[in-house]
Amino acid sequence: MNAEHGILFPEEYQKHLKAQFCYADADPLYGPRLFFENSGGSLRLRAAVEAKAACEQFPDCPERNYARGLKLAHYVSEGTKEILEVVFGAKSGALVTELSASQTMFQIVDVILENVKWGTNAVTSCLEHPSAHDAVEYACTKTGREFREVPANKTTGGIDVDEVMKYVDKDTCLVSIMAASNISGNIMDVKEIVRRVKEVNPECYVITDAVQHAPHAVIDVEDWGVDATNIAPYKFFGVRGCGFAYVSDRVATMMHHKLTFKDPDVWALGTPTPGNFAAMMAVIDYVCSIGEHFIHSQNKRELFVEGMNRIHMQERALLYRMLEGTPEVPGLRHIPNVEVYVDMEDLTYKDLIIAMGIKGIDYPECVIEYMKRGVTVFERVRSSMYSKRIVDTLGIPGAIRVSPLHCHGTEDVDKFLKITKEIAESV
Repeated sequence: MNAEHGILFPEEYQKHLKAQFCYADADPLYGPRLFFENSGGSLRLRAAVEAKAACEQFPDCPERNYARGLKLAHYVSEGTKEILEVVFGAKSGALVTELSASQTMFQIVDVILENVKWGTNAVTSCLEHPSAHDAVEYACTKTGREFREVPANKTTGGIDVDEVMKYVDKDTCLVSIMAASNISGNIMDVKEIVRRVKEVNPECYVITDAVQHAPHAVIDVEDWGVDATNIAPYKFFGVRGCGFAYVSDRVATMMHHKLTFKDPDVWALGTPTPGNFAAMMAVIDYVCSIGEHFIHSQNKRELFVEGMNRIHMQERALLYRMLEGTPEVPGLRHIPNVEVYVDMEDLTYKDLIIAMGIKGIDYPECVIEYMKRGVTVFERVRSSMYSKRIVDTLGIPGAIRVSPLHCHGTEDVDKFLKITKEIAESV
């Protein structure tokens, strides 16, 4: 298999990785299942869950100068450093933490548009998750700016750079385009968007929602040139109840909600939760361990990048197999009555997400049919506030979203394809 179609982990290594996740093949109450809904919240890395639980057992405050307090404080300080430098690839800037990634996005966009006194418009896309789309719309309404929406490419399921530039002018103060779609899986060219926007207005702030993209590929804020981006640990093998975001130096010191005597670039309010940082550090260590399997390095960012690149290649190989299948098991593209939406031949522009449907069966009913056969997927339909604008801009009536994880193997994919064929033939 060539790199264009991905590179699978050796089977034994893939099974070794899967064994590190909780309940990867079965729910303890509801029995065996194939969990292909990782875009809604990925399988949990056991080490991350255990790290969170270990911290939560102690009453100690991480802002106290004694043994346990210092230990907990270490998770916060070292975790902050690792998230910024290793996950985001940042050489400067600050970390924003909230209860969710959506809250970080709302806070950052609001702060930027409140502080920037120039510019008459801000730009986002119709493909954005509501937390990113609505954050820009809210801040534009609040500050009296024009709100501009870039339509999606209905063929690829992405946002084209040239289309973005039709909405950007010298009076654009903010551009927010997601790194990858949580329905189509299409990867946006964030770096090129930033470059083109800066040609029109060097002072414009460009940010990206990386919540969907983070578990699948490398984030590099320095290379991209963005002023902010966010991740959600619960979609990145980690725990719920926290969101992390990077902000550049010029955003970090803008006026924001802050305790008066804290440093200008501190965004945290109240006592931090050490367990959230400990859990994310466990995720980082896991990705680095994948990197160590393939290269030798003492640099944690290098190991993390290698690990994420290997994850991306594994997932591309799984995606190719899901679409094309094998001589024994036909892929989604070759099963009668199955439709693959916003499909494209070049999978280098896709994360491991498929939007599909089965003719003759509506999406919620189809999800139930999968569930009866032990497969967890999710419907994205117009009746959902999270989906309507996105499926409309893609020009599709809705979709079954199928999202495996890198720890899944070819056996899992083939099982899904056989079940899909069975459902399609039953209509």
